[in-house]
Amino acid sequence: MRFFFNQLTAAQKLCLSFIFVIILGSVLLSLPIFHLPSAPKTAYIDHLFTVVSMVCVTGLSVFPIADVYNHAGLILSMILIQIGGLGLITLIAFSYYTLRRKLSLSDLTVLQSSLSRESSRHLNKFLYSIYKFTFFVEMACAGILMIDFIPRFGFINGIFNAIFLSVSAFCNAGFDNLGNNSLIDFQTNPLVNLTIAFLIIAGGLGFANWIDIVHRLKDYLKSKPKKLSLTLRRLKIQTRLVLLTTLILLTGGTLLSWLIEYHNPNTIGNLNFFQQGLVSFFQTVTMRTAGFATIDYSQAHSATNFLFIIQMIIGGAPGGTAGGIKIACASLIVLLFKSELRGDKHVTFSKKRIPQEIIQQVLTILVFFFSVFIIGYFLLLVTEPSQSPFALLFETASALATVGVSMNLTSQLSLLGRVIIMLLMFLGRVGPLTVLLSLSQKQKTTITYPRADISLG
Repeated sequence: MRFFFNQLTAAQKLCLSFIFVIILGSVLLSLPIFHLPSAPKTAYIDHLFTVVSMVCVTGLSVFPIADVYNHAGLILSMILIQIGGLGLITLIAFSYYTLRRKLSLSDLTVLQSSLSRESSRHLNKFLYSIYKFTFFVEMACAGILMIDFIPRFGFINGIFNAIFLSVSAFCNAGFDNLGNNSLIDFQTNPLVNLTIAFLIIAGGLGFANWIDIVHRLKDYLKSKPKKLSLTLRRLKIQTRLVLLTTLILLTGGTLLSWLIEYHNPNTIGNLNFFQQGLVSFFQTVTMRTAGFATIDYSQAHSATNFLFIIQMIIGGAPGGTAGGIKIACASLIVLLFKSELRGDKHVTFSKKRIPQEIIQQVLTILVFFFSVFIIGYFLLLVTEPSQSPFALLFETASALATVGVSMNLTSQLSLLGRVIIMLLMFLGRVGPLTVLLSLSQKQKTTITYPRADISLG
């Protein structure tokens, strides 16, 4: 068994680690000791679907977890969400380093793949930084949520609900233990909305980017005289690209969704201007793969839901808890398009040239992602002929991009439909490039073929 595991590629090990957690978690959560006495009757496939969604930090579920699982089950759910968000490989590596054991070269390769890092240099410090940052952000924001939750739910339940929601939001999981309305009951609550939004952005921004930001912030505080522009220029190219794209997406998404929905009484039409802006901003943030909802998507305008689909596909930053094709990939496509229009030989950003192999990886990710997207949508159209095609499209994007929002469709899916959604969630979580690598050969060909010119139009 050990010999077989050692023969696997890094990406295959990464995939198997998620499968192992999913199987173990689904078996445990299907046990009656984790269920409420009043819980409705559920089958193993229901718990398997839920655990796939938890480990893949998606948020889709066929039942409200607060109606089925007791406190022990919810604690186990929180652990599965945390493992899914940070990655099983990072947890194993963290344990190895804590026990002063060295990782093998192959294990280091797996770990680098899960963290989107090119080098294993100072990997132990990077891991400790990830966990310190994660714990600090989750607990600090849980403390803020307790301000509202303790008076609302009582001392014990208020603390537990705040911690659960904080972990789920930071991991971009989209699960809550508050009922079957997600966060609709908190639609106009600024404290809850803004805290959850910050957690989603923090988790989806990418650990490497956050660490770069923290280091540059420390340099700024120590510098005399303090020059913010110089500090921003010292940020890594990827960090700058991610921050700029995130700002554009959040600003543009908030404005567009508000313009479409401000007159819709079924979503935000009956709210005041500030509340409309709050809901529009929160929905734009949550579509970055978090899955919390403060509106009923089945009541939203079709144009708004289509905008949400685009936001789902783009997703968050690489090396974080978000899914989608990643904003770095989407940004590079725009830069490639811009360079082609201008007739530039290279793709550039901030006076830096993007290597050709990265552009090729971007195109590979896009082809794989949209191939899976089209196939998954087609299969859902076949297996769910009675459902709305647009609602199925929304569900497909939500599953593959590990977002977890739904137009009230998930619980109505057939058994085959649920299996398709589970596969989409898994493929979306392990990453298109990781799946491609796991299916590819270890050796790369060095054969060079003659050039062929092909007309494109």
